[in-house]
Amino acid sequence: MDLLKLISEYKDLNLSKAIDFDKFNMYAIVHHSTTIEGSTLTEIETQLLLDENLTPKGKPLDHSLMVRDHYTALKFVLDAADKKQPVTPAFIQQINASVMKNTGIIYETVFGQIDSTQGAFRKGSVRAGNSYFPSYDKVPTMVEKLIGQIKGDLNNSNSSLDDLNLSFDVHFGLVSIHPFYDGNGRTSRLLMNYIQQLCNLPLGMVFKEDKQDYFEALIKTRENEDISIFRKFMTDQYVKHLSQEIKRYKDSLNPPKKGKGYSFIF
Repeated sequence: MDLLKLISEYKDLNLSKAIDFDKFNMYAIVHHSTTIEGSTLTEIETQLLLDENLTPKGKPLDHSLMVRDHYTALKFVLDAADKKQPVTPAFIQQINASVMKNTGIIYETVFGQIDSTQGAFRKGSVRAGNSYFPSYDKVPTMVEKLIGQIKGDLNNSNSSLDDLNLSFDVHFGLVSIHPFYDGNGRTSRLLMNYIQQLCNLPLGMVFKEDKQDYFEALIKTRENEDISIFRKFMTDQYVKHLSQEIKRYKDSLNPPKKGKGYSFIF
């Protein structure tokens, strides 16, 4: 499928003008992202929590707090993109602080206490599965390098595909640096959304049902030092999301015909 044509078709539908489309699109992004990180809230429970502040019974409170924080962080990055706020280390830390506001903890380190609710860079080693991430003392320099890539690629972009690939590359780059004790995945996906909003692209997501493939794409990209692996995975996710929304909208315009039977006039 031609990705540029798909993006154009999505934009031409003006879905944002549909009542509450943006709100429920954001709810979907939050639901899938937090479920990847362990939230047990269903999509309906996520909507009720964010719409009516109804905390689901029998679910850990931390999961509801995670969902609320992610929604707040998503609104923050989209507003920042609309205002063309530049990406800086402090901005990335603000995203993480928002993500971790109500679920972060205090870490005891040789450098003293590190409060993960404040978006502080980690001061220790971090492991995920079989992978160790870069040493903590390299984090500030690596984050600055990533920011330099963002600025350079935005200035040299020639197409929406360039911008989209940048959003995927930044997503991969930040989560591979793993600059924080927690919330790295959510922060990285939010930074991806920031780039997409900044470049007037539809927002993307990683679907919860594709979590295993997502992690495998991250691992294989690092092992092979081949960003095309992660780009391919994220492009497929992007096509899946846009195609689903386009189909859902078109189906709403052509509801199924009623079966034969009596018709009543009231």
